[in-house]
Amino acid sequence: MASLHVGNLGEYLREQRRSAQLSLRQLADAAGVSNPYLSQIERGLRKPSAEVLQQVAKALRISAETLYVRAGILDEKERDELETRAVILADPSINERQKQVLLQIYESFRKENGFETSSYEDLAEHSDAADGRDADPKQTP
Repeated sequence: MASLHVGNLGEYLREQRRSAQLSLRQLADAAGVSNPYLSQIERGLRKPSAEVLQQVAKALRISAETLYVRAGILDEKERDELETRAVILADPSINERQKQVLLQIYESFRKENGFETSSYEDLAEHSDAADGRDADPKQTP
């Protein structure tokens, strides 16, 4: 597992926040984290959990997987796999059974080609343990 590159992540988050024309406080409120905590993430002083990154990504309307890659939680190949799965699951033109069949076929091809599988459940392991905290992200660290 790659180590977290928090500085690079922080700079990227700041750019995305500014592009979305949100203040630090507005983004913190939308993501459900404290203003000081988000500020520390942007300045590279805190290592956010996968859960916090997902909340921030949702508030910014960007891909959580992109943030996971920037934070070193996922590598590019894992992100591609997760995005492929997400596209299949989000397709409104096919039913749930068809989606599951497609995912099984996709998985079998990946295994046949020597790729391991990953899942969002793996990200849960990196949750608050990523920065050694069990605290609620809304609290000021």
